[in-house]
Amino acid sequence: MTEENRILTVEGLRATYNHSITALHGVDLSIARGEILAVLGANGAGKTTTLKAVSNLLPAERGQVNAGRILFEARDVSRETPASLVRVGLVQVLEGRHCFKTLTVEENLVSGGLGRGASRAEIAIDLEKVYAHFPRLHEKRRVLSGLTSGGEQQMTAIGRALMSRPRLLVLDEPSMGLAPLVVQDIFRTLKRLNREEGLSILVAEQNTAVALTFADRAVILENGVSVLTGDAADLKSRDDVKAFYLGERPTAAALVH
Repeated sequence: MTEENRILTVEGLRATYNHSITALHGVDLSIARGEILAVLGANGAGKTTTLKAVSNLLPAERGQVNAGRILFEARDVSRETPASLVRVGLVQVLEGRHCFKTLTVEENLVSGGLGRGASRAEIAIDLEKVYAHFPRLHEKRRVLSGLTSGGEQQMTAIGRALMSRPRLLVLDEPSMGLAPLVVQDIFRTLKRLNREEGLSILVAEQNTAVALTFADRAVILENGVSVLTGDAADLKSRDDVKAFYLGERPTAAALVH
């Protein structure tokens, strides 16, 4: 991967909370334009902290980047506000299906376009695109978001991010608490966006099976350190990786060998 082809570079990232609790000891990762990179690891491995550092959201939670650098299209993320990063194309969907529950689905989506200063015509065009990718949102567009299902709220959160016209979409645990069929539907849509529109995606996931199925590459974190990076298909086939780093029990065949 050449430097020019990278949309995001994270090197030697170290981070703490309250200047005392170390969360990241050394995270390295990079994403090529048009690539899906999965960030994997057990609870407490540092996935969420890494994603919040990428979007410069750590200061809002009394977190600090102590060392390393994060570059988004040659921009030093530490010198940008989260809002300015959204305007230049780095958009994060936080863990927990965040949406404005007292607004309708469509009002939530429109807020994503307003955040980047889109015109009424641009918002109308982007709404149609989001509804094409998530038909259920079109069906529920007049319903208050708080009255929709968990899967529909997650689609709304992703749709609102798409209204910002991201070049890099950052997703934190999009499968959390959702039924398997809904998870498959969401990840298929993300893969389609990646293939058809060249959208780069950084996704942190505990559902390793679905993440490794849809990602191009993956990086595994353990105790705040990136310990392994490779092609998603290769990592998915390795029982030792699943057993040691992802908390899955090895198969009988792997134990024999």
